[in-house]
Amino acid sequence: MAKSYIYIKGLKHVDHTVFCVEKEQKTYWDEQFQQSVAYSSGQQIKRTIMEELLSFLGEEPAPITFYFYAPNLDEKEVVSPADPRYSDQLIGGWMIAHSKAKNRTIKRRSPLSISAMRPLHPLLSNVHKENLTFDRSDKPEIHKSIVKDKNGNILNEKEVNKLLLNVDRSIRRKWIPDKTRTSGLFVYDIAIDLRTLFCISINQLEPELSSETIDRLKEEGWHFSKNVFGPCLVVPENRRNSIINALAHALINWRITTNQARTFSPMETLAIALSDSADKIAGAIRAKLTEETEKQRAIPIIDDTSGAELFIALPCDGYISGIHGTAHALEQAEERIKNLLLDYDYEKQI
Repeated sequence: MAKSYIYIKGLKHVDHTVFCVEKEQKTYWDEQFQQSVAYSSGQQIKRTIMEELLSFLGEEPAPITFYFYAPNLDEKEVVSPADPRYSDQLIGGWMIAHSKAKNRTIKRRSPLSISAMRPLHPLLSNVHKENLTFDRSDKPEIHKSIVKDKNGNILNEKEVNKLLLNVDRSIRRKWIPDKTRTSGLFVYDIAIDLRTLFCISINQLEPELSSETIDRLKEEGWHFSKNVFGPCLVVPENRRNSIINALAHALINWRITTNQARTFSPMETLAIALSDSADKIAGAIRAKLTEETEKQRAIPIIDDTSGAELFIALPCDGYISGIHGTAHALEQAEERIKNLLLDYDYEKQI
């Protein structure tokens, strides 16, 4: 019997960077080891996977409509097309919950379950702060500074010089204190539900599609079938194969992007573990506590006896002792994922 899930565990090296820029780096408190650790949300990873998927396919994302109420621009619902012909909708899922009770909620859960990217072990990462400056003090004749009093009036040059007379500071330099950065070894997990990956339920008791969309998909050659959840429509084979190529690529080559150029890290992938068992991938890439020194330490471990398929890249040699990566490991992981996705019989599940 074909397995219904593919589990992927990835190990990345992160170097002096930030995963989030809205309110510095996101962190949580590890109670056992009593320290703050950084993380990137599963939603952020999902978004970057979708971006890579669409880039590979050369497609635009599904159009989203944002609703507001005047006059205060109160935020209301955000509505997507709920149309699986858009690749990011098919893989990412959707939910349309209207504010009026007479309209039914239409919802498709994403066939991808994605964890947060978090440290392989709390002792194998760190969170640190640095003070930054926006400095233009080298050319004061070019850059202008405006000083206002408490009433909003602009001070003239003589008044500004009087203020600076006994103050050792520049007014062409802005301090940006305590910006959080993180470094270390980080892992993430992805589970792919093959039963729903290319199958959309047509059950109208808990609708994933409107009746109009169902009719349109049938006209365009979507096949009627059944899975464990009931009657469904299946993406045509040619379209499936195209998306499979893109999805396999995106699952390996996604990258978190940031608008802070000075904190760029390639976040290189060190290893990938694949299995139809979540326990096996957990054992393949893990950490071990050691008490060989006075201070408790954690050692990263890549274990090829766990039963998972392992793909180890060249940079991994520099972070885990006794490991020997290969130049084409990530390409091989991508090819293996593609073959696993192609081998599943989406049209005859039951």
